[in-house]
Amino acid sequence: MSLREKKKIETKNKIFKVAGRLFKEKGFENITVDEIIKEAGEPKITIICSTLDIASQNIKNHLLSMYEWIRISYTCDDFPDVCQIYEFDNFRIVEVDKYHIYQDGIDEKLINCGLPGKVIIFASKHKSNDGRKLLTAHFTGNVKDAEFGGQAQEFAKAAPHALRSLLKTMQMLAKTTNYTVSMESTHHGPTHLNIPSVYVEIGSNETQWNDPVPGEIIASAIMSLDSGEVPVAMGFGGGHYAPRQSKLLFETNITFGHNFPNYQLQHIDKELIKKAFDNSYADFIYFDRKSMPARERDRIGKIVEELGYEVLREGDIREMDAIPWEFFKQVRQKTNDFCQDGRVKITDGMKNEILMLGLPHRGCKYPEIKAFRFDRELLQETETVDKKRVRAFLDSYNIAYIERSNGIIANVIFTIDDDCARVVTQELTNECIKILKERYEIEYIPDENILYIIDKKFNPELARKFGIPSGPMFGELTSGKAVTVNGKIITPEMVYQSNRKKITLINTIDF
Repeated sequence: MSLREKKKIETKNKIFKVAGRLFKEKGFENITVDEIIKEAGEPKITIICSTLDIASQNIKNHLLSMYEWIRISYTCDDFPDVCQIYEFDNFRIVEVDKYHIYQDGIDEKLINCGLPGKVIIFASKHKSNDGRKLLTAHFTGNVKDAEFGGQAQEFAKAAPHALRSLLKTMQMLAKTTNYTVSMESTHHGPTHLNIPSVYVEIGSNETQWNDPVPGEIIASAIMSLDSGEVPVAMGFGGGHYAPRQSKLLFETNITFGHNFPNYQLQHIDKELIKKAFDNSYADFIYFDRKSMPARERDRIGKIVEELGYEVLREGDIREMDAIPWEFFKQVRQKTNDFCQDGRVKITDGMKNEILMLGLPHRGCKYPEIKAFRFDRELLQETETVDKKRVRAFLDSYNIAYIERSNGIIANVIFTIDDDCARVVTQELTNECIKILKERYEIEYIPDENILYIIDKKFNPELARKFGIPSGPMFGELTSGKAVTVNGKIITPEMVYQSNRKKITLINTIDF
């Protein structure tokens, strides 16, 4: 018996053993293929190449030229489509003699052959009538009919972090070429896959499929695969190449699972949304609102709300930046509790503080958010004097604050540290008083938490009583200059009226 045959038997026996143990511990309905494979051994990143696909062969040849791959020579009755197998480190190339789109169940066939995979990458071609030079990546699934492989109304399990890694590396390597890089929306087969998978493609005609430049770029992107976790969105709207979704993936710290363009939206229902969300391993939903038909946006929005999924706008995503999703979700929930029409603003100081806690992981428990309110009346008065300065003050602390839809800052601030909350409360009060002093006369009684704002305003009626006509003399008085009327000097103090406003400062911390 060959070494490969022995390894195959050992792998299968280990998988069966793990499956049996998990079945006893959790029951058949509570275990997944992913879980079995994860515990059964060391599955490899598996690259599927087709002998019938020119671009696929281009990518394969560049992969083989980069490293010292070991060619594995054996046959497997469970997977007769296999032509060649190569292995290097944590990677495996499996070459088949059929098109990729018809490879439903390839993950299970590989397991049965003793070749478990942890993620499957289909190296393929992209065909387009416009002949554009394009490098793409996408997931597979069929919203309606299964015209090009897979099953109708079924979606493969996505590999969103592999998608991000492939696209970002390809974008970097393609900068000096005339190839553009883009995410594609979900389409075609295979769909029956329990191991996460992603397509990576050269487009869009035979000239590009044979071009060594994109072949080398994609091969390099595959071998540089980084599975680092970031928040995952499921997308709706836009064109097939998802320009806004692609832009967000390239410019922010998120990735995408399944994505559905405008031409598919009419076929989307509640059950399909739930399937796609689960198979995307998604954290939230993103709508390309500007391009979506209003009717479909409203209809799908209601379904998403019924399912209880979070919806983030582009502004929310950019605000989240490098913040772990679990923490950002907590901040958003607090924001909604205090201010339904508000949008959270997280300062760089707080972002750095959270990131210093360690790399984000799904299910990771982050510190509880502490909310505190400071005096609303004081804040409103100060914003009318110098809103930019108020923002600059808030941005200088390790906090998050809320901006209402009308641009006004809400009187709520979030921290993860009790002492920080107390310091910011007092310092913000002091800063507001400093700002107000630049325009008004201020009287502050700290022991009683009382602030008086004394505002002296020009009173036209008083001026007229002194015989001053409306016009240039009013301007002189408002600029602080005295005027003479009928030989009598009228000073600004004589025509100004004082308004004394009392503010009882109330700052509360909600722990």
